[in-house]
Amino acid sequence: MSLSAVPNALDALLTILRTGIDPNDLTVLDGPTLTDVPDDVIFVGYQPGDSVSVNVQQGFAYAGARRRDETFEIHGLIESRSGDTDMQARRARAFEILGLIETALRATDAQPTAPTLNGTVLWAHLTAGDLTQDQTPDGAVVGLAWTISCQARI
Repeated sequence: MSLSAVPNALDALLTILRTGIDPNDLTVLDGPTLTDVPDDVIFVGYQPGDSVSVNVQQGFAYAGARRRDETFEIHGLIESRSGDTDMQARRARAFEILGLIETALRATDAQPTAPTLNGTVLWAHLTAGDLTQDQTPDGAVVGLAWTISCQARI
């Protein structure tokens, strides 16, 4: 019996995003990186200014203390940048990428277990986002922090 569904759920989310999104179109990273990032990137388990990758809560599922319910939130970030100052284009691209994430979490004939993160949780869905916009010496940068909420029984 596992103490938490979090490690397997994170791995499954990364797999779903990496197989569901064209790697030539954007990059999916596991946590923060120490190197330069491409123009469009998805960070899983990272938001700037916050060291929390996942929030976890557990409680007994029912009397007898045999099973536990676990709820957790996976945090991440979409970043879209370019060498120009067109904020509208960066903002539109960030929300387009968010749509790719949300779509990847939906059940389809090809991915019937996507909302369960390939069976690692009972359900997972996109529940929150925060938009940031900056003009830098290198051009427009839009960040879209997101949260995926999950429910598991362990």
